Amino acid sequence: MTHNPKVMIRNLIRILPYLLLTSLLPGCVKSSSQERGEDIPVLKSGGQPMPDEWIDADTKHRIIRLTKREKGGRSFYFHNYPFVKAENGDDVMVFYGNTDSGRQIFSVNLNTKAIEQVTSHPSRFGGEIVSGSTGEVFYQSSDSVFATNILTKESRLVYVFPDDFKARISTINADGTLLAGSFALPVKDSIYRANPEKKDYFNLIYEAKVPHTLFTVNTQSGALKKLYQERAWLNHVQFSPTDPDLLMYCHEGPWHLVDRIWTIDVQTGKNKLMHERTMHREIAGHEFFGPDGKTIWYDLQRPRGETFFLAGVNVENGERTVYQMDRDEWSIHFNISPDQQLFAGDGGDSTQVALAENGCWIYLFTPSGESLKAEKLVNMEYHSYRPIEPNVHFSPDGQWVIFRSDLDGTLHTYAVKI
Repeated sequence: MTHNPKVMIRNLIRILPYLLLTSLLPGCVKSSSQERGEDIPVLKSGGQPMPDEWIDADTKHRIIRLTKREKGGRSFYFHNYPFVKAENGDDVMVFYGNTDSGRQIFSVNLNTKAIEQVTSHPSRFGGEIVSGSTGEVFYQSSDSVFATNILTKESRLVYVFPDDFKARISTINADGTLLAGSFALPVKDSIYRANPEKKDYFNLIYEAKVPHTLFTVNTQSGALKKLYQERAWLNHVQFSPTDPDLLMYCHEGPWHLVDRIWTIDVQTGKNKLMHERTMHREIAGHEFFGPDGKTIWYDLQRPRGETFFLAGVNVENGERTVYQMDRDEWSIHFNISPDQQLFAGDGGDSTQVALAENGCWIYLFTPSGESLKAEKLVNMEYHSYRPIEPNVHFSPDGQWVIFRSDLDGTLHTYAVKI
């Protein structure tokens, strides 16, 4: 490379028209794709067949399709961490994909975008639990719990629930030694069957006061331990990402009627209420741990549907952080970046609790004093918020927000560059 000033100036003059052209003309946004000689189109997000990569015409952010499969793919629920490391250090994300033989679990390398089928399970199954410690994905078919290594594809039977305790798993602890979940008496399933719509069963299950039991299952020995029982709907069970003994759960039901967010020590059985309501119709919910396990974050409304906050509570000392946001920026689910400096939200349509007039966006939030400064990442005008909630995740490198959407007619998982 020359360092002759005259040559450098001459070369700059040669490429100056190109630089001006690419900065001024619409549709000429450059990225790694264009380093391969490709242009990324600038398009409205959705309402039409979409390419595998485009620039959102409204936000100017780059979006890529991660599930490049004819049958699409669905990323995990917002608080279920879906990432593991490949042997070469690449980040791999686990997702669900439909096949001719039913739904199976797949993985996508976030660097190479290579997709692999992880499971070939013959029966219908559910659960979406990834252990970064063991490199396995755990899932349940009927009364049986299985684990499959995401990289080697080797599977094993972990546990079979007894006839008198047909429970379901929902989380795994930080060191991969314990699964946990909530068990309810069969009357709960009968309410579900008779009232399949959430608007019908939600209040009925809450009012029924069905006894629920929190439990753990040892992933190696298969030992079942019943932790705690209450005549209340116990749900949203999540282990801390760092403390293998700390389990979070909620009192489910109409949020304005419950003190929802609790933790329990799985060794001592000690329960702790993490947020106590302070006014009529106050709600707190969709709780999730921060990456360091020190803070539980949650949607806070004081009162319901009127004033909106993202709040956090320190699990050790109870210290609170509260950020206010505008109504249209409220999101069904929030998440936090790996460095815990940014938040993301999946927005919501006008039928959600915020009754937002312009809330159909994927958002990036930056804390600023006692509020959150919002940036729009993706226009979700063509997304079906009912019944498909986008459920945002940050990529492990913190550079992308990952979400699921049917914005072009088929359910896929996408990533937007931040």
